[in-house]
Formats: sequence, structure tokens, C-alpha cells
Amino acid sequence: MTEDLITTVEGPIGRIRLNRPKALHALNLAMCEGVLEALEAWRGDAAVEAIVVDHAEGRGFCAGGDIRMLAASGATDGVEARAFFHAEYRMNHRLFTYTKPIVAFMDGITMGGGVGLALPCRFRVATENTKFAMPETGIGLFPDVGGGWYLSRLPGRIGQYLALTGHRLDGAECLALGLATHFLASDTLDTAKARIAETPQDVAGVLDALATAAPDAKILARKDEIDRLFASDVLEEIYDALDADGGEWATQMLATLKTKSPQTMKVSLRLLHEGAAMASFADEMRQEYAVGAHVVQRHDFIEGVRAVIVDKDNAPRWDPATPEDVTDHVIDQIFAPLPEDEAWTPD
Repeated sequence: MTEDLITTVEGPIGRIRLNRPKALHALNLAMCEGVLEALEAWRGDAAVEAIVVDHAEGRGFCAGGDIRMLAASGATDGVEARAFFHAEYRMNHRLFTYTKPIVAFMDGITMGGGVGLALPCRFRVATENTKFAMPETGIGLFPDVGGGWYLSRLPGRIGQYLALTGHRLDGAECLALGLATHFLASDTLDTAKARIAETPQDVAGVLDALATAAPDAKILARKDEIDRLFASDVLEEIYDALDADGGEWATQMLATLKTKSPQTMKVSLRLLHEGAAMASFADEMRQEYAVGAHVVQRHDFIEGVRAVIVDKDNAPRWDPATPEDVTDHVIDQIFAPLPEDEAWTPD
């Protein structure tokens, strides 16, 4: 076990608390393995009726994964990075398929790996503090941890918009899009957890009773525009649509896309296109693991982490530098399945 994760049984509740406040509770390998161990221990324990996932002190629910480690590993043999992805995706899949009710409290920053931790849970609580995003294309990565599954199932082209731009959603927007099941005021969360412990067989009733009306979801006012401008699965055509529109918002979006990795934006579009037709979440995880194993060792990820996380100059030098230079052959290489003895498996 690790001090970065606190797992306890409190009456009929299994508690999973992320405990890396200085890193906004970003996940590392030991934390993922700890979650898996706890879920396995509680699976056959009749005394544990429901699971609560939240964070200890600090303002983030979970800011993502251990990006520095992934980049350092990717710059060498990639073994440590693949080990992390393998455990993280098993954790995502275990949460997705778990039979006992799990409640994730997305109170604060919920990004990348935090999204992968929350979205498989049956109940997902957003608050006025929720800041939800999949910002990976800005560091040469792609929306993994099930992003190809979840984002492809959002209304219209909102998933593609979120994947490409990394746009942050608030709690009300998460509720409106179905990413959250409930919206609660943050000052009622302790009450919610206490009541769940009192009546673990009625988690839905507890959350329904404490839920409050969410503000208007601002993104819905843009939905028609997003559907029109992000309609294509071809990145160059999205650029052309934004450029031809010429409006203030379209111009801003085009400028935003030009800061992202062209390679991983194309990866993201293909991931969502194929994810929409995936037969199972396990199939999605298997594909994302293969894609991640390839991307983590490519230039754009190592360069993106250098620019955004390490040196913080926010001036990544992408290679290829433009969408036109990212060939179908390169994307096919990234999506190539791994040999069977290296592929991801759920157990």
C-alpha cells in the first residue's frame, strides 16, 4: 500500500481517498494498484455494500496521471510507462464492471486520469467546484482512460470538440451532458457521505434528496455551432470550417487548435470514431493501451511534457508541425495492435 492512497472500511462503506495534495492527487502506479487491491478485497465482502471515491485535503479531485514519469520512461524504453498504463486501465475497467454501487465525488479539478477514475462509477457527483477536462492534446497525448468510449457517446460533436481543444467544463455542464449523475453543493458532500453510510442500499435516493438545481449549462448554447464546425473526422476539414466561418469564437478555436499536437489531434479523432463502435469497454481499453504504448515514446509527447510541465515555456515544437504533414501511415502505425503477449488484458 502507499501513503498516496487511503483505503478504509467504515461500516458498510469502502472508502477510497486520493492523497497526493501537492500533485492535485494525480495518479501513480502504486495508487492504481491500491485501488485494484481494495476493490478486489471488497468484491466478495458482504459487509461492504457501497464504495465512495473522493480526495483528501486540497482543491483537486484528481488532476491526471504521473506525466513526468511517463515522459521520462517514454524517452527511454517505455517499460515503466506501459506498466502504469496497464494498471491504470485495469483499474478503469474494474470500476466500469464492478457490481456494487460506486460514488465518485468530482469536487474540484477532474482531468485526464481523474476522468478515467470517475466516469466508470455508477454515481458521479459534480459541484460548483468541478473543473472537468481532457487536455491531453496540449502535451502530445490523447484522451485515454476510456476517452474514446465516453467522449464518442456525448451529444453531437461535443466529444470531438472536448478532445481536440481540451476545453474545461464546469459542474453544471457535466450534469447536462450526462458526465455527472448529480449536482450537489460542495458544503453538502459530508452530509451525503454520512447518509450513504446510513443507507448504502439507496445511494440514488440519498443523492436525489440532496441534489440542487444546477446553473445553466453554457456549452449547450454553443452546441449547434460545435456540431457544425467540428462535424468532420478529418482534422484539416475542421481547420477549414473554422477558418471559413471567420467569427470571433471560430477564430479563437482555430487559434487554440494550432497550439495542440497535430499528430495527437488526429489520433483523438480516430479514437472517438472507432470508440463509438466498440463492442465493449474492454475492447476500448485494449486499443487505447496499444495507442498509448506507441504515443508515449513519440516525439510530441516528450516535447509536450517538456514545454508544458518541465520547462513551462508553453512553446512546444510539434513534429510533424501541421495537420497536412501527419500522414495516414503514421496514424496507422500508432493504432497498430500490439503482439498478443504484450497486449492489455482486463485481469
